[in-house]
Amino acid sequence: MAKKRPQTTARRPQPSDAEIPVVGAREPCPCGSGRRYKACHGRAAAQAAAELVHRPFEGLAGECDWVALRELVPAATVELPLKDGLPEGVPSVTLATVLPMAWPALRRDDGSVLLGLQNDTASGDISRDLADTLLRALEARPGTPVQGRRAPADGPRLQDLLDPEGAFEPVVHEGFEFWVPDAEHATPEVTASLERANDAAIPTVKLTGVDSAYWCETPDKNHLRWVMPHAEERLLDALARLHAAGRSSLGEGTRLVGSFRAHGLTVPVWDLPSGVGADEIEKPAAEFAERLAAALASDAPLTPDERRARGGLTNRQVTLS
Repeated sequence: MAKKRPQTTARRPQPSDAEIPVVGAREPCPCGSGRRYKACHGRAAAQAAAELVHRPFEGLAGECDWVALRELVPAATVELPLKDGLPEGVPSVTLATVLPMAWPALRRDDGSVLLGLQNDTASGDISRDLADTLLRALEARPGTPVQGRRAPADGPRLQDLLDPEGAFEPVVHEGFEFWVPDAEHATPEVTASLERANDAAIPTVKLTGVDSAYWCETPDKNHLRWVMPHAEERLLDALARLHAAGRSSLGEGTRLVGSFRAHGLTVPVWDLPSGVGADEIEKPAAEFAERLAAALASDAPLTPDERRARGGLTNRQVTLS
């Protein structure tokens, strides 16, 4: 009678939770358990996503512009200063709204790093996921993209990595040519991705006279979308005071149409006539900023007209995140 082989309890090394990529809910879990993702590591991912950090960019220089680049601006870049300086062999770290092929990050051939901002993230803390991607990009081989993953729950956030005293100065581009400094040698996949991105980009301009206000052009009308740092209730009261007094527009043919919430901040939106460009709205926006500052300083109770105006603004408010 043949002897039974002794059973062994040794198992293959299992990847950590942070190494499990995100896949479709009904797909097999990448950990190799044989179960569907939603019944395996997808549970932890869903729980992490439910624990949403409502202001992920709070405490960073330029919080309002972080929100704008995440939600409003098609093509923009910002040089990021690291708290401990750039590692050897990394000439620069640049935040980009979008990268080719929707890569979360890219270590270029020259060692520089591009970090994508508008990618889906696996947890409820965008800042932690971006920090994890950035750290892995700093260590990646030059010439390779970095894939997304769910960041470790105890990992650092952007607030831990970036210099809080550093400037955050977005540069808005007409298209995505910044992806390919050497377009002649770009791969066909990157070239096709560049063409698709340029075709979908909405012309956008950052105003220079006020902070975090972005003009954009659409086929029917233009818009101004202005990310503001003020507490939501106080800001809505101030906007209502101006709206009730007929002082909330940015000039003839313009109209404050409402606002939306994005990453814990409020973003008022104005409709503009299609012929009104970014340069023409600079002065009216600066004048509105002065009126808004005065309205924000008022502690008087809202009048009936102001309450009605506030109700109208609130009814047209949506939340993006």
